[in-house]
Amino acid sequence: MAWNLMFFCNSFLLGVGLTMDAFSVSVANALREPHMKKRKMCRIAGVFAAFQALMPLLGWICVHTIVQYFAAFEKWTPWIALCLLLWIGGGMIREGAKRDCAQDSSTFTGVGIASLCLQGIATSIDALSVGFTIAEYRFPMALAAALIIAAVTFVVCFCGCLLGKKFGEKLSDKARIFGGVILILIGIEIFVTGILG
Repeated sequence: MAWNLMFFCNSFLLGVGLTMDAFSVSVANALREPHMKKRKMCRIAGVFAAFQALMPLLGWICVHTIVQYFAAFEKWTPWIALCLLLWIGGGMIREGAKRDCAQDSSTFTGVGIASLCLQGIATSIDALSVGFTIAEYRFPMALAAALIIAAVTFVVCFCGCLLGKKFGEKLSDKARIFGGVILILIGIEIFVTGILG
């Protein structure tokens, strides 16, 4: 593969395809925290972008070093994503139900960095497989592709936060429950497509 327009278009389209789960989770995060500041939106988008860049690079490294171990691990990725998103989404639903009962959202702190990193892993773990699709790239090209994917992910996830914040302000505490349901549905979707695909 050469440094040409096709390379940049392919990398951009990979970014768009890979970021859809992260976009949905960004919406869910902002739904549960309707007064989210722009700095936090940037942090959320940045974490997702970092994981979406890291996973294809890890896949590329695996292809060039320990491909047999990666192939064995790959069958577990839908299960890992499902478990992580069920756990996080279930927590959001429980939290939203408690807030509904208490009618006090003043103590709510929003998504923490640990939860955000788990979301990043869960939504980007399937991007490990992208390492196979970019296996013929030399490392500088693989790195460039990963950075393009990260840039696309950042923009899309930031827009997801803006969208979730807008609806979260209208839905209040119900938004946390809705956000948790979204995460669970994403987990199920990743699992089903990973098992059937």
